[in-house]
Amino acid sequence: MFQNQRHTMTSKLFTPVLIFLLLFVGCTTKDKTKDLAKKDAKNTSPNIILFVSDDHGTDAIGAYGNKVIKTPNLDQLAAEGVRFNNAYCTSASCAASRSVILTGLYGHATGSYGHVHDYHHFSSYDNVKSLPVLLEKAGYETARIGKYHVAPESVYHFQKVLEADPRNTVEMAEKCKDVLNSEKPFFLYFCTDDPHRGAPFQSDPWYLPNSFGNKKEGYEGVETVTYDPKDVVVPDFLPDSKETREEIAQYYQSVSRIDQGFGKLMKMLKDTGKDKNTVVIYISDNGMAFPGAKTTVYEPGIKLPCIIKGPLAGLKGGSVNNALISWTDLTPTILDMANVSYDSNAFHGKSFKKILAEENPKGWDEIYASHTFHEITMYYPMRVVRDKNFKLIRNIAWRQEYPFASDLWAASTWQEVYRSEKEYFGKRKVKDYLFRPEFELFDLSKDPSESHNLADDTNYKDVLEALKVKMKAFQKETKDPWLITWDHDNSLQGTGVNL
Repeated sequence: MFQNQRHTMTSKLFTPVLIFLLLFVGCTTKDKTKDLAKKDAKNTSPNIILFVSDDHGTDAIGAYGNKVIKTPNLDQLAAEGVRFNNAYCTSASCAASRSVILTGLYGHATGSYGHVHDYHHFSSYDNVKSLPVLLEKAGYETARIGKYHVAPESVYHFQKVLEADPRNTVEMAEKCKDVLNSEKPFFLYFCTDDPHRGAPFQSDPWYLPNSFGNKKEGYEGVETVTYDPKDVVVPDFLPDSKETREEIAQYYQSVSRIDQGFGKLMKMLKDTGKDKNTVVIYISDNGMAFPGAKTTVYEPGIKLPCIIKGPLAGLKGGSVNNALISWTDLTPTILDMANVSYDSNAFHGKSFKKILAEENPKGWDEIYASHTFHEITMYYPMRVVRDKNFKLIRNIAWRQEYPFASDLWAASTWQEVYRSEKEYFGKRKVKDYLFRPEFELFDLSKDPSESHNLADDTNYKDVLEALKVKMKAFQKETKDPWLITWDHDNSLQGTGVNL
């Protein structure tokens, strides 16, 4: 009897212990399976290199049709991947544009209205979730090198900050060796200072070209590639003058330095054996640093290079894509490429991963732009909608003179026209460049140089009104404070009282 009781008691004690052990083993096995799956996902996730140049337009890359400039490595990237013909930044200003690249949100919605440095001191709201932070959370090693120009650091945090001369892209590439050899998937944010204008911005005498970072003694490890001013291609929005040609020759030289560093980085990547599992993206923050491009929302200021290659389904080398994409699309696209789940409603842009291999994808025929400041003294908010071939610009502060960035004002390209009191700057009259109407409407299919404003043409009245409606809706949807400038619409404004 005692034995039976003991057996019964033992059974009663053993049952919960057994259940616990089974549950523990089951959970442990499940956890291990989850860990292995997570480890597996990390091992198969592609590496991401986002290479961002500073003030580089489509005008100065061989792959985009320039037969003079030497950019063999960028041309090779295009030959191995896809070249976008209609890629747009949203603000043709360095800091404002970079905030969009790393958040997928328009600057007017994050407080990134203009420059970060010196007394400008613009900064993103501290609740913004940036691309490097989201990728780190997903298990990526994140690293940056070169130009940063966003704030605060807590929002745009990278695990590793690498140091090198941002004008020497070969040196920059060499400093990335450890990141390229990372055991984890990596996100490398590689940002040059080239081909931004070099300091000092004001030449003495005034007619000398800016250096664009070039030095007579050159840079260690970099071959100095020079250009004869008579050979350069002068875009039609610039005056074809001696001063312009000399500055473009310096600009080209700076771009060729970028190309060499990019080539060095690609060779190093290939040497690691990871090139087949790495997405490489080449873009710029805004157009060339010449009046009529940078700080404007005309095509030379915001229509930019975008070349992508990588282990992406259906992507064939040497392909082109005519979709209208925006830098607000970059963060969701990169997260998509990295197989990181995200809330699509958290971004103003959308992933274009699925349409990479399509030349003329449907539904990608509209973009928006939003520029407010460059320097803090340059208040000139502009909003843009492009719908297929029609483009509407609203110059919100149209009653004031268009403000110049300090480096562009000092440019010999501008000073030659200004000091000579010439009537035209490129295809535009100087007075029309400085004093703009509230609305500028262009048909880019017939007028790619944006020379003929159709806003007052009664034949385009319906087009104008339709684009105004789209612009207002865009501003409301993206919580643009400047919505109030339409009929004093204060629907986005709070009470001003902390409840």
